[in-house]
Amino acid sequence: MPKMKTKRAAAKRFKATGTGKLKRNKAYKSHILTKKTTKRKRNLRKPAITDATNVKTMKKILPYI
Repeated sequence: MPKMKTKRAAAKRFKATGTGKLKRNKAYKSHILTKKTTKRKRNLRKPAITDATNVKTMKKILPYI
């Protein structure tokens, strides 16, 4: 049985925490920032934990993380 390949696009976007949860960056922070409030942009800077509904799929495409 060959090794499973990691989806490289996902590997660049997700990191595992010490407890094994997946950390991700938030979307909507790249452009059209003038109409977004300072508070909203500040909250978009903080990383988030991947939602439980997506974890099974993410673990499948990231077998070694």
